[in-house]
Amino acid sequence: MISTVVWGTGNVGRLAIRAVEAHPALKLSAVIVNNPAKVGRDAGELGGLDHPLGITATDDAAAVLAARPQAVVYAASGDVRPDDALADITRAVRSGAVVVSPALYPLYDHRNAPPEFRDPVLAAVQEGGGSLFASGVDPGWGNDVLPLLLSGLGTTVDVIRCQEIFDYSTYDQPDSVRYLVGMGQPMDYEPMMLLPSVPTMVWGGQIRLMARALGVELDEIRETLDRRALDSTVTTRTMGEFEAGTQGAIRFEVQGIVGGEPRLVIEHVTRIHASCAPDWPSPPDGGDGAHRVVIEGRPRIEVTVEATDEGENRSAGGNATAVGRLVGAIDWLVEAEPGLYDALDVPLRPAIGKLGRKTS
Repeated sequence: MISTVVWGTGNVGRLAIRAVEAHPALKLSAVIVNNPAKVGRDAGELGGLDHPLGITATDDAAAVLAARPQAVVYAASGDVRPDDALADITRAVRSGAVVVSPALYPLYDHRNAPPEFRDPVLAAVQEGGGSLFASGVDPGWGNDVLPLLLSGLGTTVDVIRCQEIFDYSTYDQPDSVRYLVGMGQPMDYEPMMLLPSVPTMVWGGQIRLMARALGVELDEIRETLDRRALDSTVTTRTMGEFEAGTQGAIRFEVQGIVGGEPRLVIEHVTRIHASCAPDWPSPPDGGDGAHRVVIEGRPRIEVTVEATDEGENRSAGGNATAVGRLVGAIDWLVEAEPGLYDALDVPLRPAIGKLGRKTS
């Protein structure tokens, strides 16, 4: 059994606890938290399980890493604290652990990551013998392994389009939704996530991964952006009120240009309420969210993935698939050479040993 630590117990971390506990090759050895109120609580409670696991949460990361765990699921956020997240991850890699994490978008395509992200990790790998695999859902499997798998079914491929279509009122991070993305803010407010070059920083790596796998050269990466205001004030179940005239929907694309044309496209359509921008794409079943891949060519191929967890919540379902991808890679990474890995290196494998298995 591979001794595995979960670091962080928020939206991703609580799902990671459940994924580690359910994996037949892993054994949960510790849980690291930052919130003092969580110290001493049982991992089963923090993971939303209906039974204790006998592992109590601690805020002493140094002591946990000193015990030399074989793997760490780093589930703490890196969106607004990238320097801290990078420092934590390099500490874990330097301790010799295999680390999997969705936290640092530049490292999803590590070959093109800025030196300030890549070099500390490579130094930690060299010093401690650990590894890092950074990935997620979108960016992540929704615009790397899934579209590439589907492209192999085509006779000809003209355009690959990856879409995330979501109602963000289901996303349990109000500060990110209101300020990072800008929902409910005046239309002259400039959300950090939508500033020029930021979408490319987050999703450009996925464009480059697809291009590398397909053997094509990119001319450049372009961005498009459209925003819509709410026609009327709406009240959401989880995040309260959003006033008329404020931002209610965004739609942007990150485009990989090949031969002068957008051939690899990552598109996001995000609303705070279904009434906003009804002419934009919606999930096929009218639900709260979906990930879709469309291969334009012969044949035309379209696949939609709708994942739910935690009371039919699709944001939680998406996070759970990201966790499944990362936690499911741990045993493969433990057997591989120390290093820095991406989604083209790490196979997405069948759920070996999981069919019908119940958590202990």
